[in-house]
Amino acid sequence: MSFFEILLLAIGLSMDSLAVSITSGTMIRCCTVRNMIKVGCIMAAFQAGFAAIGYLFGIGFRSMIETFDHWLAFILLLYLGGKMIWESLSPKKEDKKINPLRMKTLCGLGIATSIDALAVGISLAILHTPLSSLLLAIMIVTFLFSASGIYAGNKFGNKYNLRFDLLGGIILILIGIKILIEHLFLN
Repeated sequence: MSFFEILLLAIGLSMDSLAVSITSGTMIRCCTVRNMIKVGCIMAAFQAGFAAIGYLFGIGFRSMIETFDHWLAFILLLYLGGKMIWESLSPKKEDKKINPLRMKTLCGLGIATSIDALAVGISLAILHTPLSSLLLAIMIVTFLFSASGIYAGNKFGNKYNLRFDLLGGIILILIGIKILIEHLFLN
């Protein structure tokens, strides 16, 4: 793969993390560099980690992963999206609002947005593509997109008091439905 192809692949994989980070940025009170780094690092680790895991599974267990990866992505995205929608429509109590900086929530979002990276890793293993440069690109691009997404979501969403948590929940559910439809009907 050329550098340009690797960069495009990393950008494509990072788009879900960017959308989730923008939405998460609207839900946090104070956008600090520490919060941006935390979200960026977690999202980057899951994207690169899932690509690496997919690569390892792809070497010998491709058929085993293909049977359930779409269901796992769908269930995680449906749960997280549904929770975001429910909380956006619930009476506003700060203690009930989803906290995207909680490690449990952040890891759930990281897993849900990284399922595609698992599939890409499987594909790369089948094509015998070197993994190290791709993993580095995925980590860097995802980190930059996620960290800047937190900042943009916080500044834009809080300034205009938009309901990005509702929109983000809907987007997560739609991504899950898209993944499920693609795997069930288009493959």
